[in-house]
Amino acid sequence: MRIMVTGGAGFIGSALIRHLLDHTDHQVLNLDKLTYAGNLESLLSVADSPRYQFLQADIADSETVAAALAQFQPDAVMHLAAESHVDRSIDGPAAFIQTNIVGTYALLESTRAYWAQLDEQRKQRFRFHHISTDEVYGDLHGVDDLFTETTPYAPSSPYSASKAASDHLVRAWQRTYGLPVLLSNCSNNYGPFHFPEKLIPLVILNALDGKPLPVYGNGQQVRDWLYVEDHARALLKVVSEGVVGETYNIGGHNEQKNIDVVRSICALLDELAPRRDAGAGAGGYEILITYVKDRPGHDLRYAIDASKVERELGWKPQETFASGLRKTVRWYLDNLDWCRRVQDGSYQRERLGAL
Repeated sequence: MRIMVTGGAGFIGSALIRHLLDHTDHQVLNLDKLTYAGNLESLLSVADSPRYQFLQADIADSETVAAALAQFQPDAVMHLAAESHVDRSIDGPAAFIQTNIVGTYALLESTRAYWAQLDEQRKQRFRFHHISTDEVYGDLHGVDDLFTETTPYAPSSPYSASKAASDHLVRAWQRTYGLPVLLSNCSNNYGPFHFPEKLIPLVILNALDGKPLPVYGNGQQVRDWLYVEDHARALLKVVSEGVVGETYNIGGHNEQKNIDVVRSICALLDELAPRRDAGAGAGGYEILITYVKDRPGHDLRYAIDASKVERELGWKPQETFASGLRKTVRWYLDNLDWCRRVQDGSYQRERLGAL
């Protein structure tokens, strides 16, 4: 297939593109605006592939997107471009409305116009795959409850509300215009090349720097953690084999309390990169854990029932949380230069210089 990936320089998008180029014969066009979270260094291992192209563009720029679609002639659009950080959405929701809602609308319209002029065989084969989040479902109250594909939407933050809106738009474009869409909603991703503002890389890097490890509230919030390379494998399954109009929840079967995630990272770092100043009885990295005021509207528990994608598409996560977290901590220890370039902003300055 020829696949256009929006947001392909982001964390999940870059993992998807690496997987497509390393494990399939598909051709990929990466369309990314290159906001702060877009980092082309995440794609250096595949950047020279003859099956890879990159275009810096905003999904809301209909003229540019239409030209890209006409030139590249994709068989599928995989839409990952989004603002995705909850804290940033609380501080400044406007960017989330613009990208996640207005941008998705513009992309849907550009894609619909492209799809409408395809011959009947290509029309039938074409797919628009919208990648979303479990946060659209809101909070789980029971300890045994799970999000299913039919769980009612109840978003809590500006971020999750904007993603819920984009999900509704995608479904409406299928129901109203017949655009062949697929949706997937994933749990918390983690793994290599994760932007350092997110919990797991933030804790790793703060610990190595001897800085406080901030934990919201009492740290009892529960999340289902999905290794990003497992997610990339699932996305390929959905776009290749999924049924038009269906939604697939993708989770890692790895529910963990936030405080336990932080403690697990500390234990791994104690093993792999012990504190030089630890000394006898210093308590290792856990001594750096600091509880901070909880953020507004913080959901207590997310957990996904991924039985549908397993049953219908034959996908299961390959990593446990223990194996995936160990791989992740090792990756950050081995790639501190990448991390520092993100932290000090030089990855953006170098990019602007190259442009």
